[in-house]
Amino acid sequence: MAQRIRIEAGKEVVTAELHDSETALKVYGALPIEGTVHTWGDEIYFEIPVSSALDETAREVVEVGDLGFWPTGRAFCIFFGPTPASRGDEIRPASAVNLIGRVISETASLKNVGDGEPIRIERG
Repeated sequence: MAQRIRIEAGKEVVTAELHDSETALKVYGALPIEGTVHTWGDEIYFEIPVSSALDETAREVVEVGDLGFWPTGRAFCIFFGPTPASRGDEIRPASAVNLIGRVISETASLKNVGDGEPIRIERG
């Protein structure tokens, strides 16, 4: 069953659901998590205290609202538009990410979040 989470980034708040995958369960088990926002195009990411290898959910191209775990940087990623690696209208992470969930509220407000702002993910 999907687990609901609340993400507060800067002054913006979105609601999301984590999938029922091994990596997503590791993330859910580590909550609450706090960190500092890094942006890369229309992606927010930050390092979290979780380790996981690429799994069967791994993708090199994702969709608006997808949540990913980037094993290379041990990072939680929120995708809401093109990144510097995107080709055309696609959304391309720096390298493959495990898909761990989806934002179920709107994502447009995430464009207001900048580098260095606080981020918190909690159960909810």
